[in-house]
Amino acid sequence: MLQTLKKYWGYDSFRPLQEDIIRSVLAGNDTLGLMPTGGGKSITFQVPGMMLPGITIVVTPLISLMKDQVDNLRKRRIKAVFFHSGMKMREVNIAREKMLNGGAKFVYISPERLRNERFIGELRQLDVSLIVVDEAHCISQWGYDFRPAYLNIRSLRKLLPGVPVLALTATATPSVAQDICRQLEMNDPAIFRTSFSRSNISYIVRHADTKIYEVFHILSRTRGSSIVYVRSRRRTHEIAEYLESCGISATYYHAGLEFEVKEERQNAWQSGATRVMVATNAFGMGIDKPDVRVVVHYDIPPSLEEYYQEAGRAGRDGLPSYAVLLVRQSDQGVLRRRVSEAFPSREKILEVYEHACNFINLAVGSGYDTLHEFDFEKFCDVFGHQQRQCLSALHLLGQAGYLEFMEETDRKSRVIVTATRDELYSLHGISPNAERVLELLLRNYTGLFTDYVYISEGSLAHSSGKSEKEIYDGLLELSRAKVISFVPRSRSSLMYVPTSREEPRYVEIGRKIYEERKKIMEARTEAMIYYAFDKKACRENIMLAYFGEKAETRCGRCDTCRERRKQRQDDPEYVMARVLEFLKSHGSSDVRILEKNVPAAPKVLSETLSFLCNEGHISLKNGIYSIDD
Repeated sequence: MLQTLKKYWGYDSFRPLQEDIIRSVLAGNDTLGLMPTGGGKSITFQVPGMMLPGITIVVTPLISLMKDQVDNLRKRRIKAVFFHSGMKMREVNIAREKMLNGGAKFVYISPERLRNERFIGELRQLDVSLIVVDEAHCISQWGYDFRPAYLNIRSLRKLLPGVPVLALTATATPSVAQDICRQLEMNDPAIFRTSFSRSNISYIVRHADTKIYEVFHILSRTRGSSIVYVRSRRRTHEIAEYLESCGISATYYHAGLEFEVKEERQNAWQSGATRVMVATNAFGMGIDKPDVRVVVHYDIPPSLEEYYQEAGRAGRDGLPSYAVLLVRQSDQGVLRRRVSEAFPSREKILEVYEHACNFINLAVGSGYDTLHEFDFEKFCDVFGHQQRQCLSALHLLGQAGYLEFMEETDRKSRVIVTATRDELYSLHGISPNAERVLELLLRNYTGLFTDYVYISEGSLAHSSGKSEKEIYDGLLELSRAKVISFVPRSRSSLMYVPTSREEPRYVEIGRKIYEERKKIMEARTEAMIYYAFDKKACRENIMLAYFGEKAETRCGRCDTCRERRKQRQDDPEYVMARVLEFLKSHGSSDVRILEKNVPAAPKVLSETLSFLCNEGHISLKNGIYSIDD
């Protein structure tokens, strides 16, 4: 194992739990790994995947993370491909050919892919050694991010009955962990769980009526890279602009930005050129910057699962860090209103379904397993839907298996060279600009002859002194000349239709999807409110209890622990007991040693020592305090 780890990843040792999970997988056991964010989940399946003889199938809902992992594996000279619903036919065919002809050791798939009967049939031809289910909480009806498509994974178990399954998640309550094992039909699973405690993170809740000033107050008194999470795209810009005006280097990030802009800002923050990233929850997938010192939540998240994941991006290097949640009293009402907004009436859900099908021109009985571009804002304008309510209805329709709305996603430009190398040497009839663009492609990117490669027109323009328009025009000309296949950059929302359009009267939104999930959301909301507004319980202990872990002691770092310690330091009875306890165990002491070892305010300690001397409990001789016999 260590040899494989060193050879491909350059590490000399495993992180906690990684080796245990790998040994279980290599022994052929069904395995569930509950690992916190930043715990190194990918190593637990990539190392055994390289050691096992056949192919490893990895099911993940995160397309961006899927692409990143495949790119990283390829950089390590490990063969890997991916399949997801947003791919063009040519891309799918290239990946399929590699998968079927020994060109892939790892095959990453979205759960929706398992609805494709042809793909399922092709899997039967493969020598599969391991099935990996990443973000496994998505398969549980009780999980905070349940995806109906994840239920398709059970078909893999029937198709490959002797192949072990490794399920991985960073956020699972005991009931969710149990449900994961049941849904995946795990046979006597080995379950590995690390503590959800992050001993280097101080969880702080701050009550603030004017939150933007509190953000500045926090960041001006701390150092290092920081993230400020908000729930509004507009607010990301406002807060970043305010911080910049206050002399704090900041930028903003949300799903609506162009790909190059997001990439540029992420790189600037990653390198330390920009200190603060103000972002929506779109900033998170695949983010692994070890030296984030502060994560501030401007708006209260809907669940402790989401809060734990985002707060956990602080302090991955193990050094002291802070996770700060800003709240005001009205936030309780905001959270509870979100529950009712998330569950519109059945009549509204059916109306949205009918309108959405009309919008993408689906007739009753048509649309099975199809993908459509879907302009959400235009859809709401055309049919007069309130956006938040409409999103909730689409989400419920997705859980019921009728429509799956994929919010705005970036798709970077992609290129593959379709001409042979010999044909390239004898090209004629193309412009000097197109020739130069082809030269730039071949010089700056590898693998162009075997697979689609993501390119950046902006980077090509910058390195060549050309404009982006000249690069784009050259790419189009090369595509028309059949020298390359060029898929231009796009940014659009998508609608996936997993089943044929039904008449509204036949659309069923079952009890599990509506009533039971509403109860689950209400419970999550109340747990979040308890965490944010209780003034006595240890914040970390609240979180640990939520994830089924019992803490033996208080963390001593959160705001309630600090306040409790401060109150004790001002309590003469408590200080008196600590002084007597220390002197009994150490015999005698001077005041400087007592100040270091007895938690007390200086004035309270002085008054306590005087009282104990006057009452004859201790004596003072030559500056030394001791207990009288």
